[in-house]
Amino acid sequence: MPNTDEYIGVVISDVARLLRTEFDRRVRRLGITRAQWLVLTRLHRHPGASLSELAEMMEVEKATAGRMIDRLVANGWVARRTQRDDRRVKRVYLTPEAERVHKRIWRVAEATVEDALTGLSAQESRRLMTLLQRIKKTLVSAVDDAPSGKAGVAARRPLRGARGLNGKAAP
Repeated sequence: MPNTDEYIGVVISDVARLLRTEFDRRVRRLGITRAQWLVLTRLHRHPGASLSELAEMMEVEKATAGRMIDRLVANGWVARRTQRDDRRVKRVYLTPEAERVHKRIWRVAEATVEDALTGLSAQESRRLMTLLQRIKKTLVSAVDDAPSGKAGVAARRPLRGARGLNGKAAP
């Protein structure tokens, strides 16, 4: 079994966790929690998502997502609107105030990533992005091809040619 620091899955996970931790630290100054910025970011990318869709995107239970939305509605950051063709479905949208908050959050996110990439040249940063996009495309395809369309099913199916950072086949 390879050293975990040499396994690409562990390294990617560690980098993502450390970026979130640093971003959380920086964004805390704006008076926003991780749960709040996650909702704002998802809704910015997917305006009009339903509660179920939002819960799935955030990988939380529907009730948990509902409580988050309730707090954001109370803060004046999101609004629920009834879907025209199905009055049972509520769509969630950012308010203009939340869009302004999202812009501030985005600037913090950009600065956090720029600082994390300080040790890389511009060419290395572009290459890293190209490689990560290719990996993402492969994973999205695996998830989309899974019988249920759920990540859990695709995650059990090994990817062809999966390798650790040391070039050896991943476990």
